Amino acid sequence: MKIREQMPELRGATTWLNGRVDRYDLIGERPTLIHFWSASCRQCKVAIRDVNYIRDRYKGKLNIVAVHMPRSADDNDLDTIKALVRLHDITQPVFVDNDLLLSDAFDNQFVPAYYVFDKHGQLRHFQAGGSGSMHMLENRVSRVLDETRMQ
Repeated sequence: MKIREQMPELRGATTWLNGRVDRYDLIGERPTLIHFWSASCRQCKVAIRDVNYIRDRYKGKLNIVAVHMPRSADDNDLDTIKALVRLHDITQPVFVDNDLLLSDAFDNQFVPAYYVFDKHGQLRHFQAGGSGSMHMLENRVSRVLDETRMQ
């Protein structure tokens, strides 16, 4: 995806955990962070703490959706995904993308990966990588939230 492109439809989930949302639920009132992760990704598990911090800090001001993107056939095990969601306190909706349909719609090849959309559904920031770059992600989220308040 390129900056300013519209958020793709959230279609093709193998299943949803913690509730289901669609693109129209995420556009209009507040910005959205879409976070790609994988069960076999060690960096992802560390970064989830930071995503949870952002989730809790901006509760009610920011939509967050987690997308589980498998990196191998072993990552397709739903029981493992559910256990990790519980273990890492992922309370936001989780799109399980075992067929990689949403990953393809985002043209995403990385985990962890983060997409920040403004309240109009336009991509404002993309980054990939672990916890070393989470300060930059939070700054971008904060900037998009500030712009939302000024509109």
